[in-house]
Amino acid sequence: MKFIPHNALEEQLAAVHAGTHDPETFVIQLLDQQVFMPVRDEKNPIKGFQRSTQAEPLIIEDENGERVLLVFTSPERAKPFVEHYPEYAGGILTELSWLLRRIGGGVPISLNPGWDIGMDFDADTTAQLLAQLPPEQPV
Repeated sequence: MKFIPHNALEEQLAAVHAGTHDPETFVIQLLDQQVFMPVRDEKNPIKGFQRSTQAEPLIIEDENGERVLLVFTSPERAKPFVEHYPEYAGGILTELSWLLRRIGGGVPISLNPGWDIGMDFDADTTAQLLAQLPPEQPV
């Protein structure tokens, strides 16, 4: 499958892969970008209403037995992957920084698994990214 960027985030990611955009700069910019996180659908949901406050993200084990959180640059990018996980038909669009704060860092993340244009972050990298985030402002 040829990767044709559908949004600014995907254009930046493709530029990193082409060697025309600095990977470190991309990662810093990625913190404020929206990513799509597939989540498990509730059984017998009420349309438009989510009962649980804890969304269950799609986490798989890699070949080393390490648990990896999967996120995508758009809901469309998730579709081919989540076909293998039909219970994860739902999803959340949110900033990567919000996700990191919720998972607490130290969890490997794979961006666009199954696509040629993606990026993997090991647990140390996600912990470093979380440490760089400014404190959350009270609402």
